[in-house]
Amino acid sequence: MNDTNRSQRPVALWLLICCAMIFGMVVLGGVTRLTGSGLSMVKWNPIFGVVPPLTHERWEKVFHQYQQSPEYKDINVGMDLAGFKKIYWFEYTHRLLGRTIGLAFLLPFLYFLARRRLDRPLIPKLVVMFVLGGLQGLLGWYMVKSGLVSRPHVSQYRLTAHLGTALVIYSFILWVALDLLFPRGQRRFTPPPALRRLSLAMLGLVAVTVLAGGFVAGLKAGYAYNTFPLMDGHLIPQAIFYQEPLWRNFFENIATVQFDHRLLATLTFCGVIGLWWAARRYELPPRLRLGYHLLLVMVAIQVSLGISTLLLHVPIPLASAHQAGAVVLVTLLVYLNHGLWEGRVEARKLRRATAVTP
Repeated sequence: MNDTNRSQRPVALWLLICCAMIFGMVVLGGVTRLTGSGLSMVKWNPIFGVVPPLTHERWEKVFHQYQQSPEYKDINVGMDLAGFKKIYWFEYTHRLLGRTIGLAFLLPFLYFLARRRLDRPLIPKLVVMFVLGGLQGLLGWYMVKSGLVSRPHVSQYRLTAHLGTALVIYSFILWVALDLLFPRGQRRFTPPPALRRLSLAMLGLVAVTVLAGGFVAGLKAGYAYNTFPLMDGHLIPQAIFYQEPLWRNFFENIATVQFDHRLLATLTFCGVIGLWWAARRYELPPRLRLGYHLLLVMVAIQVSLGISTLLLHVPIPLASAHQAGAVVLVTLLVYLNHGLWEGRVEARKLRRATAVTP
């Protein structure tokens, strides 16, 4: 490893730490939703909101604010201060972690920038990451606001957008970190085009499946049809297309949303098995071969978690593990696609250099 590579390893480690924090943020966000805590903080102060209520008077004030919200009036009427504190701390911790991620990104970025430890092409990517993180915070508040107006229900559209954006940011940071950990000069192999296309398609399928899970979560569809593989005694539920116009069923009909997620998860499970089988036919670097093995194991675990969550009526530990498993699947597929993509770029450069050599 040359000196340039060594100088980039601290930067890569910093980005991986940010990825780990975003991973925790996604899981904690799921726990916050599952515990019914997401609407407990009805005011958002991005600067001074980091300080929680510290006195009884302050607790009474924020509790009074919550009592004016639709969730208290329609769902939690009669809740006492002790019960309010339980849900408040989940949402507060979630927001505090978001602010902490912002600082964990910004301060090292400024340090590396001042010490000239960042390559020039990397700086715009890091700026984009920071801007996306700020927009994600705004989107989170926009999501929460949808449940503070008239109905104590967060829009499933906004929730899914919030989840999807978090995964985009996570994947972007992870990709750049992998660029730094595995410089192109070290990736001298020609990835099979078919395997590359299959792996990219699988990443897309997993992404769509995760987003479908966001609609399941937003509609609380996991609390219905708690049997598998049948739904109300049928493989395809009878209520699948009862809403008009037709497109609304895919986003607002509990039966359709859950069926779609089941179908996509089944396709993902079968697709990963096929991808793993296809990868066995090729000579791959050890790290990529290990990645495909881990992907196969993880998809089996993830499907088991999903079915168990459904059959047991969405217990919080299982549901949280299922959401974490989705991020692990995305992580493995980003890792594999990065190795295949960068190997393709390096192989193309090598062919060009060979072609012009007399």
